[in-house]
Amino acid sequence: MELRVLQYFLAVAREQNISAAAQSLHLTQPTLSRQLKELEEELDKQLMVRGNRKIILTEEGMLLRKRAEEILELVNRTEQELARSDDAVSGDIYIGTGETDGVRQLARTAKQLQENCPGIRFHIVSGDAVDVCERLDKGLLDFGVLLGDIDKIKYRYLELPMKDTWGVLMRRDSPLSARETVSPRDLWDKPLILSRQVDNKSGLYRWLGKEPSELHTVATYNLIYNASLMVDEGMGYAFTLDKLVNTTGSNLCFRPLRPRLELGMYLVWKKSQIFSRAAELFLEHLQAHLIPQGH
Repeated sequence: MELRVLQYFLAVAREQNISAAAQSLHLTQPTLSRQLKELEEELDKQLMVRGNRKIILTEEGMLLRKRAEEILELVNRTEQELARSDDAVSGDIYIGTGETDGVRQLARTAKQLQENCPGIRFHIVSGDAVDVCERLDKGLLDFGVLLGDIDKIKYRYLELPMKDTWGVLMRRDSPLSARETVSPRDLWDKPLILSRQVDNKSGLYRWLGKEPSELHTVATYNLIYNASLMVDEGMGYAFTLDKLVNTTGSNLCFRPLRPRLELGMYLVWKKSQIFSRAAELFLEHLQAHLIPQGH
């Protein structure tokens, strides 16, 4: 497969129309159609269904679209890194992370680094631990920020001094809002809104002292903003980390758990990772300013 043809395929997937894609690529429609047909013949797979009004990707086509985007992104990053001048440190740093106030500390380090090296740009990709690890493994990220347990055999890591505190987001008119903290028994009979990352092995379930089937889970989420809307509409109580939702002046409030439940935070990267000079410098600055234990 040629990179050029992958770009053609992505244009068609994006436009869902051969004519529109050909126009955006400055190609004739017959030329583009021939290239796509040759790609399908090369792979021996039908990649798209050509309808009267729009093109729909097959299951194989959707897989190729995802892989093609990853391939071209990696190629683009590599070209940019090789094209950088040796005279000044510049380049792009890609960091994947979930929702955590700990990113604030990374942002402070990033700002300090950019004051000395304005040619460095940061790209933050949001996602849960599965998303972050998948992109790390494929070389699409330089670093990942993970909470809780990590695979210390698979990754090199820097243990960050920040910790996230679990608690419950609720409406101010909730009966539990009058309390300073929330205990497991307080929530056994309440409608719960949980992060999609919570599973049977989670410390959250151990803290609750109940099996998932014994609890009243009404919804799950992966972005706390959406969960906060569900709480505001009276759907239930959302387990979340502190400082992610600004409740000042709103109908919502946050109450920490008792006993206290915290998550450690790690900056991780592949053991085989070859850093750009910009990424090396960021890691050095982070180690110097946070003084954590590196591994």
